[in-house]
This record gives sequence, C-alpha cells and structure tokens, in this order.
Amino acid sequence: MALLLDSFWRAIAYCMRPRVVVLSVLPLLLMALMALVFGYFYWEMAVTQVHVWLLAPGWWGTLWSWLPGLGLADATAWVAPLLVVVAITPLVVLVALLLVAVLMTPALVALVAERRFATLERKKGGSFAASVLWTLGSTLLAVLALLLSMPLWLVPPLVLLLPPLIWGWLTYRVMAFDALAEHASPSERKTLLQRHRMGLLLIGVCSGYLGAAPALVWASGVVFVAGFFILIPLAIWIYTFVFAFSSLWFAHFCLAALERLRAEEAAADHPAAMTSSDTLVLPASSSSLLAVTTP
Repeated sequence: MALLLDSFWRAIAYCMRPRVVVLSVLPLLLMALMALVFGYFYWEMAVTQVHVWLLAPGWWGTLWSWLPGLGLADATAWVAPLLVVVAITPLVVLVALLLVAVLMTPALVALVAERRFATLERKKGGSFAASVLWTLGSTLLAVLALLLSMPLWLVPPLVLLLPPLIWGWLTYRVMAFDALAEHASPSERKTLLQRHRMGLLLIGVCSGYLGAAPALVWASGVVFVAGFFILIPLAIWIYTFVFAFSSLWFAHFCLAALERLRAEEAAADHPAAMTSSDTLVLPASSSSLLAVTTP
C-alpha cells in the first residue's frame, strides 16, 4: 500500500511538469493538423456529397422539403457541414489518440527513469513487437471476458463491478508491460506481475473510472450541439491527461517495484561482507583463534 500511495502522489506531481503538459496537448495539435489537411483536400467534396444525399428522393428528401414551410429555409446548408464534422470527428480522434498512445507511454517512462531511476539497469526485456502482441492478446481476452459476462450485467450490482474490473485488468496488463519493457527482463516482469497483481489491478480500475470522465463531456457535446467544437476537444484533452497520469502512476510503481526486487536479489546472492566491527576474536586453543561473527 505504501508503494501504491507513493507512486500515486508522484504521478500527480509529474503531471505538472511542462513535458507532460505538452504531451497532453499533442492530440489536439494532431487533430487540428489532420482537420486542416482534410479541409483543404476533401471538405467541399464531402459537404456537396452529403447535401446531395439529403436531397435525394425518399423520406429524407420529403423531410427537407417540409422544412422551408416551417420557416427553416435552406436547412441543408448548415446541416450538411455539421454532419460531415460529426462523421469525421471520431476518425480524427481515434487516429490522434492511437498516435499519442504509441508515443506517450515510452516518453513518460523515460521521464520517470531519467529523473528517479537513472542508475537502474536497462535489460530491454520487451520489444515493440512483443508489446504489440501482448496488447492484442490481452485485448482479445478482455473482449471475450466482456462478452461472456454480459448476462451477469442484468444483476444491478454486477454491472457496476464487472466491466471496470475487466478494463482495469486490461489496463494494468498493457501499461505495466510498457512500463517495464525497457528496464525489466522477461523473468523479472513475470515476477513483478505476479507479486503486485492486486496493486496493479487497483491502479488499472482507478484509471478506468477516471477515463470515464471524458465520456461524460463527450455526451454533453452530442446533446448540446452548440458547444460541440468546445466540449469535444476538452474531452480529448481530459482523456489524454488521464492517460498521462495513468502511465506515470504505472511507471513509478513498476520501476520502484523493480528496483526493490533487484535489491532483494542482490542481498540474497551477495551477503554483506564482514567488517572488523562485526567480528569478535575469541581464543579457541593455545595455538589458534576462532572468528565468531556477531548477528
């Protein structure tokens, strides 16, 4: 528990560092860049296509033909661009977040290692390919567990417990692997994941609940269309900040646990050398002395 709380407060403190703040803004910059590229090459074509689709024969066309009579003349002029934005935003957000997820975790682990664990040996026990395979395998297991547990969601208390536990398990599996990939050997990683399973799972569940906050803002953006262009970027920034905090929490916890593990192994493999103050010399016989080591 001491390690859990210590890593928690250190993660909060590290979130205030300029490098972390810049990384949390990175998705918004990527979104803006992708939006500019899309707007330059495809905006007019996409809006025109949606406009034609809205006026096509059928019930959609009938609906729009009624709107001028209700005082909403040329409603498609503002509905078509809005639909294009709503359609393209999830894709832009997904691509931005995937890029940041790939780049952010190694950068944050490197920050923690640089400032707090500079002397910790890097055994490079997890490559990028291994990380991808580990993530895919863990994700498939989590999705399977979600599907199998869905009937239990009908029981009111379980619907509040099972999904967070499953996503918490997935979070700790993926983030703990990435946090240890550079420094731990495969055997060390296996030992730490077994020894600290409950603590890592707790961090994962807490991170999962924190990650639900942006979804509330996202839902508000859908309901209050007027604030769409403000609330959605805000939700993305909050999500990225929570992701950064979670990565820092796992990094501090895992690297500190790895440091302790190596200290324990070193103490077991190389007992402390005897010093003169630790040894009493007593007469054993007329021709020899017996060295007795004190506890």
